Amino acid sequence: MSALLQHLKKQTPQYLALMRVDRPIGTYLVLWPTLWALWFAAGGFPAWHVLIIFVAGTFLMRSAGCVINDFADRKIDAHVSRTKQRPFATGAVTEKEALLLFATLCLVAFVLVLFTNLLTVLFSFGAVALAACYPFMKRYTHLPQLVLGAAFAWGVPMAFTAQTGELPPPAAWLLYIGVLIWTVAYDTFYAMVDREDDLKIGVKSTAILFGDDDKVITAMLQVCVIIVLLMAGPRFDMSFMYYAGLMAASGLFVYQQQLIRYRETDKCFKAFLNNNWVGAVIFAGIVLHYLIGA
Repeated sequence: MSALLQHLKKQTPQYLALMRVDRPIGTYLVLWPTLWALWFAAGGFPAWHVLIIFVAGTFLMRSAGCVINDFADRKIDAHVSRTKQRPFATGAVTEKEALLLFATLCLVAFVLVLFTNLLTVLFSFGAVALAACYPFMKRYTHLPQLVLGAAFAWGVPMAFTAQTGELPPPAAWLLYIGVLIWTVAYDTFYAMVDREDDLKIGVKSTAILFGDDDKVITAMLQVCVIIVLLMAGPRFDMSFMYYAGLMAASGLFVYQQQLIRYRETDKCFKAFLNNNWVGAVIFAGIVLHYLIGA
């Protein structure tokens, strides 16, 4: 037992690195639309226990997704400049350790979901399936970002079932589609950073698929996000504050397109990171609507 504890103590920094604890942007990008959905489902501030479960669950499942992603990419990361220092690439963790960590994170998240209701528990299996299969998609399709979008948006229907105890209404699925499209757009920026390395090693992505049309297509996707969220507004009886949030998000999308104008890798990554503010301003609009009304 003492030897095991010593090993765990030694490896903890590597496990935290696998979970990307030092890079929380992924957690934020999953959390924002989940919070949108919770506020929509509750018509304001959601139940405290549901909010805590979803905040913690978002962190756990995003961390689990990072672990299984690195497991899937263990033979690739060493050949990509951005990822060559990850624990698998440097040999700091074993395959067994990663799989055990992934299983543990999923198990803890599942225990949290058990404090909601049966529908949410059933939906949670979809979250695990999407998180587990996404990292392998880049070997078989140029649309792994679409699968990532499905995974990142899955918190939306789960939030509705947890808060209401009922199947998500059509408006919730409209919101789901908007989040999915948004994810494809910003993760294409992320993939643009690695495009040259990915071409060399045979990894597929929307950045490669879109080619020279990447800027036009990501702009079109961002327009679609705003249109879908505008369509969702009346279905939730939203007031001006919500639409003001969408206006702010539109401005940020324009800024992101300016950043990727010359496809410089550091600015493409900056454009990706900027989506944290997109999620935040939309959430602010939703919260202000329920606080002060029309």
